[in-house]
Amino acid sequence: MKKVTGLLLSILLVAGVLTACGGKNDTGGQSSPSASAPAAGEGGAKDLKKVTVQMDGAATPYYAPMYVAKEQGYFKEAGLDVDFVYADAASIVKNVGAGNVEFGFPNADSVITAKSQGIPVKVVHTTYQHGLGATIFKTSSGIKTPADLKGKTVAVTSYGSPNYIQLQVMMQKNGMTIKDVNTKIVGTGAIVNALVDGQVDAITFSMLRTVELKAQGVDVSEIRSDDFLPSFGNVVITSDKFLNSDKDAVVAFNTALNKAIQYIIDGHVTEAVDMAIAKYAQTAEGRQEITAKIINEVFIPYLWQSDLTKTNGLGAADLTRWQGAIDAQKEYDIIKSSFKAEDLVVSDLK
Repeated sequence: MKKVTGLLLSILLVAGVLTACGGKNDTGGQSSPSASAPAAGEGGAKDLKKVTVQMDGAATPYYAPMYVAKEQGYFKEAGLDVDFVYADAASIVKNVGAGNVEFGFPNADSVITAKSQGIPVKVVHTTYQHGLGATIFKTSSGIKTPADLKGKTVAVTSYGSPNYIQLQVMMQKNGMTIKDVNTKIVGTGAIVNALVDGQVDAITFSMLRTVELKAQGVDVSEIRSDDFLPSFGNVVITSDKFLNSDKDAVVAFNTALNKAIQYIIDGHVTEAVDMAIAKYAQTAEGRQEITAKIINEVFIPYLWQSDLTKTNGLGAADLTRWQGAIDAQKEYDIIKSSFKAEDLVVSDLK
């Protein structure tokens, strides 16, 4: 039944993507006034290469670099006319591999899984240098290290989630096993409240919730999963075929994206967030302040930048860490066989 449902969803998704590629900009039901119109004082887009990037989930202000690259004209400067569409991560990788869209922006876990299944994609920009996973707990709980979790109740969204794997690895690397904690399954929409209400001692979830809870006056702390298991958040992918046939367009896309990220880093967080919510992610209206805070505290210092990007530039790939992420999926039976990081990640794209 799940396979049939997934097939139907994929058919509907491809139809939507093809419509978008035909000239209509799909922003998840939200309007994007300037999505296909040239900037004031500029010529038309007839000489630009039209490409589509499919992003994970739905429109969110955290995708501000993509939107900035469009609205500030960075994509256009690079010779690209870019449309945005959205889907779940697994569908994104399949669509990119099949050539239905030129670029994807899914989470890295799904890309590793898909590559192990033979889907012909490449990571061309390691946008998020680290993963978003963290074990979050109230500071008053007395938890300070992974060892303090022994005997505690820790919530995850499912036994198959990346966060569950992260919790397993963290326990293992601290001389324990997953059996040393009481694991509780709590849905995505309820997991944060489960911590706040004291139903669980900790949650292994997204570190973005740490910032949000602190802003709401809840005193929480976190242990970041990336300290024990190399992982990545969203990354830019393209198909083997597109990379081989139009490498210049891939380089151009990365150049524009890097320029947009740097624009935000260089003191334009508020402007970027306001624009992203007003034109693309209207469902986040009213969350401008907390979104800007999260970008300043998490995205800029931790996700978009690292020691590697300081020397190799934004989007640089650490193949050793990528190999660690791949091997971890094999160790925990998410994928059937491991493979070389070089087969998935392009680290010298110029």
